[in-house]
Amino acid sequence: MSATEQDHELAAQLAVAAARLLLDVRTQLVARGAPAEELEAEGDRLAHELLMAGLAQHAPHDAVLSEEQAGSREGGDHPRLHAERVWIVDPLDGTREFGEPERGDWAVHVALAIDGDVAAGAVALPAQHVVLGTRPAPPPLPPAAERPRLVVSRSRPPVVAEQLATHLDGELVPMGSAGAKAMAVVLGGAEIYVHSGGQYEWDSAAPVAVARAAGLHTSRIDGSPLRYNNPEPYLPDLLICRAELAEQVLSELASLAS
Repeated sequence: MSATEQDHELAAQLAVAAARLLLDVRTQLVARGAPAEELEAEGDRLAHELLMAGLAQHAPHDAVLSEEQAGSREGGDHPRLHAERVWIVDPLDGTREFGEPERGDWAVHVALAIDGDVAAGAVALPAQHVVLGTRPAPPPLPPAAERPRLVVSRSRPPVVAEQLATHLDGELVPMGSAGAKAMAVVLGGAEIYVHSGGQYEWDSAAPVAVARAAGLHTSRIDGSPLRYNNPEPYLPDLLICRAELAEQVLSELASLAS
């Protein structure tokens, strides 16, 4: 089973709708002086409700895995584990950045996994007025920088990324959400996004779908495939990079792990 044109369109439409909602919510709450905690909580809640309503209306027979829906994250015999088609969403990726009005490195993730592999998706960067999806594919990549740029967490850069940057004579670029970091590679603002130490399926599903549509390499940091809709949605590491760098990057990562 493969994704339909309607699946690609729905992913983009939902990401756009959530992006608009979040921008409105942020503007209204900032205008009345709401604290960051209120911005974060309301953004998470309202974007989740919008996405759930949209999926219930347009994909009622599909399962859903959402960061903001506790029941869907449980393993055991949850219905999503028996579904071929599962929407994996992060209504607000980069909640901390959303709570800081001057920052734009937060995102909305909407992806469809079919039989454990992402098949369609979209990532919105609302504050940057950017939405990238699997169809149409993102624009062609510009030329790579002479020194590879590696996007990393602005607060907790993974040790493996710092080591990789040293081995490649690369440059670290701090950034907020996982979606913002992945889209920096998709848009040519960086060459490599490597993460280790903890993520969940909703952190990477939509970014991986869009990155693949852009012709980028995507995998675990040991080169193994990324699989989705697992009983435990913890997916601790990720590599997204330009295809021409993949062999070298994976070789360096293997050396660092030995």
